[in-house]
Order: sequence, then structure tokens, then C-alpha cells
Amino acid sequence: MQVEVGKIYEGKVTGITKFGAFVEVEGKVTGMVHISEISSSFVNDINEVLKKGQTVKVKVIKVDDNGKIGMSIKRAEEKPKNDRRGAQKGKPSAGNKNAAKKQAVEKKEPEPAYYGDGYVSKPSGDANFEDMLSKFKASSEERISDLKRANDNRRRGGTRRR
Repeated sequence: MQVEVGKIYEGKVTGITKFGAFVEVEGKVTGMVHISEISSSFVNDINEVLKKGQTVKVKVIKVDDNGKIGMSIKRAEEKPKNDRRGAQKGKPSAGNKNAAKKQAVEKKEPEPAYYGDGYVSKPSGDANFEDMLSKFKASSEERISDLKRANDNRRRGGTRRR
């Protein structure tokens, strides 16, 4: 039997290693679930989450040229329809009145950018590209010389051998 990528199967855990678990699905087809694909939370020890012989739902995420099957338990779980705060996607939660206002307001003006002089600011209306470039070059040359000076001081420190 050949498994299909993207399809969800029910299988049985046949083996556990430190890097993942082997799951057998319909027709004696065995694939591996990597430790990162077991749960959406961090898994330090697979034995704390899975047991040999346990029945799990897995989603086939890849089948390579050698016939090795990659599976995922966390992708097989149905995603909740609500987001973290309990609101449905696209709708603000009842307790968060500001979210409705934020959705109603269109995009604000863009955030200020970093222009290389150590400050975050917007360019003035009369500042052109050449002015900004020369300002950036001057500040970067100053920073490079500071770094070189600090690095030279580190090299000179310590005891000297005779």
C-alpha cells in the first residue's frame, strides 16, 4: 500500500528513539515522526509523550525517493478555530474593544526607519539620497574606526614574554 502526502492516518507506535518515533499505518507501512513533529510544545524526552503500542493520528508530510516516510503528529491535530485570546479569526474578542477600533482604522503612516546615524528618524522633506548617503558613510567610518581602536587595545593587553 502506498501512502499519500497530506493525508491523515491512524497508526500504532512501533518504536521510540531519542530523535523520533516509528509509526505503522494501514497495510504495514512504517514512517518516522521526528521529535520536532510530535507536539506543538517542546519535547525533551519522547517517552514522556508517547508509549510503544500507543495509537496516534499522523499526517504524512513527505515521502522521499528512497521510500522513507516522514510523518507529523502535531500537524494531524485539528487547529482550533479560535486564536490564542479566544476570538474567532477576523473578529475581535468581546473583552477587547480597542481591537475593533484598530481594525476599523486603515494603515497608519509607516514606522520610522534607521538611517545609520544612530537615531531613528524620518528624513526631512528636503533631504535627498546623496545627503543621507554621505551622512551614513561618515557615521559608518566613525564606527569602524572605534571598533578598530577597541580591538587594537585588546590585542595589546596582557603580559608580555621576554
